[in-house]
Amino acid sequence: MKKYLLLILLVLVNLYSWNSLKAQGNIKDSTLFCGMIAITYSYQFAGGDLAQRYGDNSTLGPSFTIKTKHNWIIGVDFNYMFGNEVKIQDQIVKNLVTTDGAPITREGILGDIRMFERGFLTSFKLGKVIPVFGSNPNSGIMLIGSVGYLQHAIRIEVDQNDVPSLMGDYARGYDRLSSGLSLTGFVGYLYLSEHKLTNFFIGMEYTQAWTKSLRDFNFDTRSSDMSVKHDRLFGFKFGWVFPLYKRAPNRFYYR
Repeated sequence: MKKYLLLILLVLVNLYSWNSLKAQGNIKDSTLFCGMIAITYSYQFAGGDLAQRYGDNSTLGPSFTIKTKHNWIIGVDFNYMFGNEVKIQDQIVKNLVTTDGAPITREGILGDIRMFERGFLTSFKLGKVIPVFGSNPNSGIMLIGSVGYLQHAIRIEVDQNDVPSLMGDYARGYDRLSSGLSLTGFVGYLYLSEHKLTNFFIGMEYTQAWTKSLRDFNFDTRSSDMSVKHDRLFGFKFGWVFPLYKRAPNRFYYR
């Protein structure tokens, strides 16, 4: 999947380069062909099987899209996912800690375990911008569907990294690394202005993914888990957009 997305990105860059040579106009009254680089942030609520493992999370990452003269949107994005709540932490460490809930380091002192959600979602996007509310023809309601790849795992941190049972390859037996196909829908609003630094989109996003464990064995349960998980994410997404287009030249006529 990652190789296909990289290939799509290269195709989009070449498509933009070829069309941008002849694409120019006034954004107020012309529907422009343009590339858009964006930095995006979202806050998400977990659902389905994912909610049994993690709490809410955030994502941050770049995207590259092309908007055609007919207001079609095509592009790719990468979203780094991070969260601070791992609901199964007690289950994972129950056989590794004392009655005080702390692990014993190699030096025989009590350590401190912290766990975090980490992952990423990368996808190919296709959508449409529908001008409304008397906006310029390049702004309006934005509807996007995406197909992609979701991966998530538990990041385990121990003070001074000095608990052998949670170090190196042993940590892989607890991290629940999982991945799979994802489908995402976005409904929001895109605003493009004459000023290239005042452009953004905002809206709601829903993702459903079918993930499987990439680990053969979980040490804490002493079993493997090859079942398909139905992960869901719902949240609010915002992107700061840097459009790439040529303005029409200002023309002055004298008599």
